[in-house]
Amino acid sequence: MTPDLQPTLEGKLLRLRPMQPEDFDALHAVASDPLIWAQHPEPDRWKVDVFQRYFRGGLESGGALIAIDRKDDRVIGSSRYYGYDAEHSEIEVGWTFLARSHWGGPYNAEMKQLMLRHAFTFVDNVVLLIGPENMRSRRAAEKIGGVLVEPRVNSAGLPCVVYRVTASALREVPE
Repeated sequence: MTPDLQPTLEGKLLRLRPMQPEDFDALHAVASDPLIWAQHPEPDRWKVDVFQRYFRGGLESGGALIAIDRKDDRVIGSSRYYGYDAEHSEIEVGWTFLARSHWGGPYNAEMKQLMLRHAFTFVDNVVLLIGPENMRSRRAAEKIGGVLVEPRVNSAGLPCVVYRVTASALREVPE
């Protein structure tokens, strides 16, 4: 079975759908906030030329999703599935960012819950690769049941800490 890496997923707060080339302007409008990237290994991703590489990589990955706030149908961020490994029954969920207006609440938790539940229909393990200094993302990974495992270098050549989530360890995050 070939997994669907670009599903449309619906929650109470969010709709996740496949990223399309025409989403660039709306997504860059969100990503153009430098504070979103302050703890990220690529802190200048808010710049249009740097963001274009990120966006193109998302399209080429075949697993990028746009996050839409169901309340007003506004694009508020993105995430993706990446690095599907059938042999190890593993996939990465990551490359995630959200508008600062949606930080600190239930949006990231719902996004991850939707993506993880979908991933667990075709893999046993989900990994989240996070920049070592990105404490916000590290805390979020731990809240959903992520366990710190061996570090890796990501596809961009950057060192990452790795959190593994299994279906049995997945925790619902209260709103």
